[in-house]
Amino acid sequence: MSSEIRALEPKALWNKFADLNAVPRPSKREEKVIRFIKDFGKNLGLETMEDEVGNVIIRKPASQGMEDRKPIVMQSHLDMVHQKNNATTFDFETQGIVMYVDGDWVKAKGTTLGADNGLGVATIMAILESEDIAHPDLEALFTIDEETGMTGAKGLKGGLLKGQILLNLDTEEDDEIGVGCAGGVDVTATRTYSVSRTPEHSLGYLLEVKGLQGGHSGMQIHEGLGNANKLMNRILFDCYEKYGLRISEIDGGSLRNAIPRESKATVSILESKMIYFEAEIKKRIKNIKGEYKSLEPDLDITFSKTHAPTTVMPTDVQENLIRSLYAACNGVYRMSPDIPDLVETSNNIARVVVKEGHIKIGCLTRSSVESSKWDLANALRSAFELMDCEVEFSGDYPGWAPNMDSAILKVMVPIYERLNNGKKPHVAACHAGLECGILGQNYPDMDMISFGPNIKGAHSPDERAQISSAQKYWRFVLEILRNIPKAN
Repeated sequence: MSSEIRALEPKALWNKFADLNAVPRPSKREEKVIRFIKDFGKNLGLETMEDEVGNVIIRKPASQGMEDRKPIVMQSHLDMVHQKNNATTFDFETQGIVMYVDGDWVKAKGTTLGADNGLGVATIMAILESEDIAHPDLEALFTIDEETGMTGAKGLKGGLLKGQILLNLDTEEDDEIGVGCAGGVDVTATRTYSVSRTPEHSLGYLLEVKGLQGGHSGMQIHEGLGNANKLMNRILFDCYEKYGLRISEIDGGSLRNAIPRESKATVSILESKMIYFEAEIKKRIKNIKGEYKSLEPDLDITFSKTHAPTTVMPTDVQENLIRSLYAACNGVYRMSPDIPDLVETSNNIARVVVKEGHIKIGCLTRSSVESSKWDLANALRSAFELMDCEVEFSGDYPGWAPNMDSAILKVMVPIYERLNNGKKPHVAACHAGLECGILGQNYPDMDMISFGPNIKGAHSPDERAQISSAQKYWRFVLEILRNIPKAN
């Protein structure tokens, strides 16, 4: 309940988060939240503007005694990933997020929570509204469409911002200070084909992969979580090779930056092969569930009889599809040789759709090294072109190169240690896509850093924000603002 959230400490942060989460804000449909944040700034009597792509900038003068400090930009994105459980009825375009407290965590009922990046937005709102928080000249930058293309950051023109330091509040581990991130590119393969009539004496089956955790396709790609598209393809491959299974339709995955949780396929099998097919698929399900029993305890793979489809894929097209998907890289492609435990390059086979003579496969390829990003993108392109797909690269965005000599980093590390009994923060680059790399193209001299509270399960309905971590993070924010270096 909203009242339960509003009672949490720090109230300034959680109240603004509750206000924000009452406003629908799915990516690419941010009109309501743009209006909301503009009204917020104007009602405070602060200079407020919207740029030509929909980013909102609110300016607040320095608090008394902080006028001689470097001006700063505090930045978060307004949009959120819209994912829900199949059993949940929810309209992200008209409804606010329904939240509740579960121990030390804030969660949402059957949907993504929007803590990514709503807690960052709420932080900035609380500081803009406050009358007693010390801060230098402040520009609040609220970008749009971070989750599905970063078009807000890409469209922000140079010269609009005057700040010398940018605090990006989009990191999801409270002991981490981000100094770099991966870039990315969407790899989309498409083709058409002429459908074939389903062979006579065929039975129809619905195959379903569900119950996977899903999650962030950058921050969690190294965890080895199940990808519903790859698991479905594995079953289809085996049953085609042994028993001539024919595919009619596939619908797997959802958003490009979310590890696929579910996939379903409508297939047919000759009636004479039914007993052998059912025995084989039971064996395959048992094997896969055994492989993933510790990582994916709720994995559920089912098959059930349905009406036989009237059309199926031609055998040559089907064979090329399942072989290409088997060959296509999913998960970690290369670890960084320079930064311990950092994924350098990865791919997420995010979406597979086969329907009525059309095939569409969507991937998000990430890397902190441009040449490695394109190496993997071209490997995927080759796999899909071998099945006569047209392959498009789109949504390309750069990574953010680490600057270990950052002035704001040298301020933040000792503050963190002082607040946390001498414990050192983890200064690192991350495998997620942050807007810093893009913003840095038009603001190359701006000193940038990223940090945030603990958020788990981002981009999935299991997303949750840790209450005690938010309190730790809030104290860190206030101390950083008090200690921004003096202007030269």
